[in-house]
This record gives sequence, structure tokens and C-alpha cells, in this order.
Amino acid sequence: MTGPEAALAPWQYGLLSAVGVLAGWMNVMAGGGSLLTIPAMLFMGVSGPVANGTNRIAIAAQNIVASITFFRSGISDLKLSLSLAAAASLGAAGGAAAGTRLDGVWFNRLLALVMIGVMVLMATGSSAASRPGESDRAPISRRRLWAGHLCMVGAGAWGGFIQIGVGFILMPILHRVLGLDLVRTNAHKVLIVLIYTVIALAVFSSQVELLWAAGLALALGNAVGGWLGARTSIDRGEGLIKGVLYACLSALVLKLLFFP
Repeated sequence: MTGPEAALAPWQYGLLSAVGVLAGWMNVMAGGGSLLTIPAMLFMGVSGPVANGTNRIAIAAQNIVASITFFRSGISDLKLSLSLAAAASLGAAGGAAAGTRLDGVWFNRLLALVMIGVMVLMATGSSAASRPGESDRAPISRRRLWAGHLCMVGAGAWGGFIQIGVGFILMPILHRVLGLDLVRTNAHKVLIVLIYTVIALAVFSSQVELLWAAGLALALGNAVGGWLGARTSIDRGEGLIKGVLYACLSALVLKLLFFP
């Protein structure tokens, strides 16, 4: 076998799976897991666009497992999830096309600024309901729905572009713009990401040579982490989700600004 995948040793596949467990848990609980998985592949000598695309294999697996877990627990609203996912997919196709050519140092600084903005948005203003179902007693207003779907187009473009930090963008859209509690926010988030990731993965696979064996090793870990994240979200509720969210955001900002 020739090409970049030939350089990966068996222990590296094992390391990718181990990293995937933590990344999958982080992604479902808050976001930022791709900040672990993509650098892990870059450290192994995989190019940026290939790592960016290969990571989508694991993201898809993680969100399949998490979506099924939320659904089996009775925390789902397929109609709303699918309409939001359709809006996100519109942006994801264009974002993925740009992501196949991703390069540049200023990207880290831009991402850090976005993350700081998300922390401010999540920490200010009134909160949504703290328990699943409480925020669903009243229907979401038409104005909130329009705003949420428009925001999803932009979130999808970012997710298709690089995926890193998209959870931190989706959470305030679902929590603050649409007014959903954080447990239901996570349930919607994983299905939305799953659907637009399929589109992004198709774009990447048509433009760059993905490392499917490495992606599957990473997917195994992400799937386990996704299940753990969904169970933790359901069992521990909003308080833990907020703590994980702010911790991951802070670590991401510090890394991007001071340890590029």
C-alpha cells in the first residue's frame, strides 16, 4: 500500500480510537472534540484537508449512536430536527467545498473570537427551561423559527468548512434563539450534525483522498464517546452540560490564541 495511510502504524490506529472516545463525549456534551481528533491526525503526518475530511467519518458514527440514544430515551422532535438540518445542509455543501482547500494561520484567531462570542451569548440573558419537555409546553414562535433556520445555514457552512467548534455555534442557536432546554438542544444538535455531515463527507470524498481505515478507527472511539455523552446529558441534565460547555470553550480559546 502506498500513500499517507501506509505510514500509519497499528498503535496509531489504537491511539485514534482512544482520542475518539474523549472527542465523541465532548462533542455531544458541548463541542470541541474535533480539536483533539484533527490535530492527532496532523501530528501523524496527515495533511490538513485529508484530516479535515477523514474526521467526518468519525463525526457521522458518533452522531448516529447519540441520535439513537436520545430517541430511545424519548427526547426527540424529528420534524424540527429535520427542518433545521435541511437549512444547515444548504450551508454545509458550500462550506465543505471551501474546507477541502483550508489553509492559513488567521483561521485560529477567527475561531477563537467566535468562541468568545458564544460564551458571552450563552452566559447572558434569560435561560431556557432546565428540564426536558418544559420548554416544549408552549410552541416556538414563528419569528424564533425563522431566525433559527437562518442561523442554521451559517452554522452548517462553518460545520462543512472545518467542523471544529460547530457545537459551540449550534448550542446558542438552539438554546437561546429557539429557546430549547440544553438536554433537548443536544438531542437536536446530534441529528442536525449527522445529516449535514453526510453531505460534507460526500464533498470531501470527491475532492481529496480520505483515509478510510484511520477514519473507521477514529469512528469506533467517537461512537463510544457519543453514546457516553448522550447518556451523561440525559442522566445529569443541564447543570453538567453548562459546566462542560464553558470548560471546553475556555480551553479551546486558550489553545487557539496562545498555543497555535
